[in-house]
Amino acid sequence: MIQPSVAIVILNYNGKNYLEKFLPSVVASTYLNKKIIVADNASTDNSVQFLKEYYPQVEVMVNEKNLGFAGGYNWALQFIAADYYLLLNSDVEVTAGWIEPMVDLLEGNKNFGACQPKLLSYHHKQQFEYAGASGGYIDSLGYPFSRGRIFDELETDNGQYNSEQLVFWASGAALLIRSNVFHKMEGFDASFFAHQEEIDLCWRMQLSGYCVFVCPTSVVYHVGAGTLPRGGRKVFLNFRNNLLMLCKNLPLKEKAWKLPFRFLLDAISAWKGLLGGDIYFFTAIFKAHLSVMLRVVTFQIVPSNKRVPLQSLQGVYANKIVWDHFILGKTKFSEIVEKKHA
Repeated sequence: MIQPSVAIVILNYNGKNYLEKFLPSVVASTYLNKKIIVADNASTDNSVQFLKEYYPQVEVMVNEKNLGFAGGYNWALQFIAADYYLLLNSDVEVTAGWIEPMVDLLEGNKNFGACQPKLLSYHHKQQFEYAGASGGYIDSLGYPFSRGRIFDELETDNGQYNSEQLVFWASGAALLIRSNVFHKMEGFDASFFAHQEEIDLCWRMQLSGYCVFVCPTSVVYHVGAGTLPRGGRKVFLNFRNNLLMLCKNLPLKEKAWKLPFRFLLDAISAWKGLLGGDIYFFTAIFKAHLSVMLRVVTFQIVPSNKRVPLQSLQGVYANKIVWDHFILGKTKFSEIVEKKHA
């Protein structure tokens, strides 16, 4: 039986050090019908020269400018033919048989559009990694979290989230997606640049009838913050993109009250940061709000064609994660979601 073709596409921006460190594990992947492609986002660190000299078996695509995660992948994937795209961050170490379980999962379920492996921390290998852990969820107000990660609280992996299950979103750090589904969704929203574009894509996939899954039998190790470290720019993109996603995908009657409430909660968070001496955090959220409001009043936000109540989708926590975490002090996914659903 012929294996489906898988294109492992690594988007690179000045990640030569990561390519040196982690590309050998990708090349050693045991899946046979694969090709490895590095899509370079106008790097200035000799990444391309390094690849051409030491990895001639890896295809290299070079963009003329840095389009970010969303735009960079949209640009690259229009030229790549394969049954599946496996989008992989350059700062990820993979294990030998990481691809096979995910492909088998999607091949056995034609309405599954995408899935992710279990993401553990590269530096703390028994700990879940922030960017997806063991599958992404979202709460009723649009705050994303994961099985194994609530806001900045990371759990130790004791096998408690090893079940394959439907989730709301799959991590862009290691995302297996059907190529035809990616193009049917018209890819990522390039205006996001980076951060939460995969959540927006998975939301739109669910609205179109596709399911998103986590496959914890596949394991990878992620460094995190590899190309856009923590700081004002990262805060701005996270807050702005999360609100843009709500503007696009929520039905009007939900949007009418959830967006003002989210603006209020964001403002509280910003003022808390300012009172704690973090003016950059405060400024980033203020700029994010201005950017969203400008897009709304100038009709730059294109709503999804199909919008249904958020809670009718998979991987949605019906209550408010902010209340459970910051007021009730709950730090584990199992304390919040699994007990509520038991």
